[in-house]
Amino acid sequence: MSGHNKWSSIKHKKGAADAKRGNLFTKLVREITVSAKSGGGDPDMNPRLRTVIDTSKAANMPADNIKKAILKGTGELPGVSYEEAVYEGYGPGGVAVIVEVTTDNKNRAVASIRKIFSLFSGNMGETGCVAWMFDTKGMITFDSEVGLEDEVMDIALEAGAEDFRAEPGIYEVLTAKEDFEAIKTVFDNKNLKYLGAEVTKVPQNKIKLEGKEADSMLKMMAKLEEHDDIQNIYANFDIDDSIIESFEL
Repeated sequence: MSGHNKWSSIKHKKGAADAKRGNLFTKLVREITVSAKSGGGDPDMNPRLRTVIDTSKAANMPADNIKKAILKGTGELPGVSYEEAVYEGYGPGGVAVIVEVTTDNKNRAVASIRKIFSLFSGNMGETGCVAWMFDTKGMITFDSEVGLEDEVMDIALEAGAEDFRAEPGIYEVLTAKEDFEAIKTVFDNKNLKYLGAEVTKVPQNKIKLEGKEADSMLKMMAKLEEHDDIQNIYANFDIDDSIIESFEL
């Protein structure tokens, strides 16, 4: 579980690094609003909305904030109109990077994101230039203290998960995109609390980075994470776990 998946898991385990920068709620509100706008305000009928509500509750977002964001998405309350966009490019060492954005100003967003790529010797590319290097999967991440490895693995595989991976302190369950909600519900029903549950993009192959390139890539990821307009970042870097764990988020 190296590379970007390890980065994501460590972020979850450290307690949502975004919250320390004060932008986690901003990102969640935008995701709730867009989810409600695209699929309706009923989480029972809108899996995307249900997932982000669960994430928001786990981050201790007040219920009133969640409700208002839903109502803004459904048009029952006035609010900012957000657009979604996806940008692709290359980071240090030729690492493939996908950035998913929710913004009220695409021109501002793309200009600032392009600047971050350039700052770390990367460059943005055409739509589709790296997307083919990733598969869309469901990912559920647990602290290993949730239970014995064999027990959690058995639950995951019996529920239909594609893969189960164990690393020091972390369990990771991978699912097909269409099975994600059902498998997450199995864990919910067993009261097994996860660090994170999301539909994500998993790289087919990874690029090994060391030294200055590894440091530059992690700094680029951190800078992108800080950007309020950016909802998700996917990258196919492979950096030694000890380097990622020692990096200050």
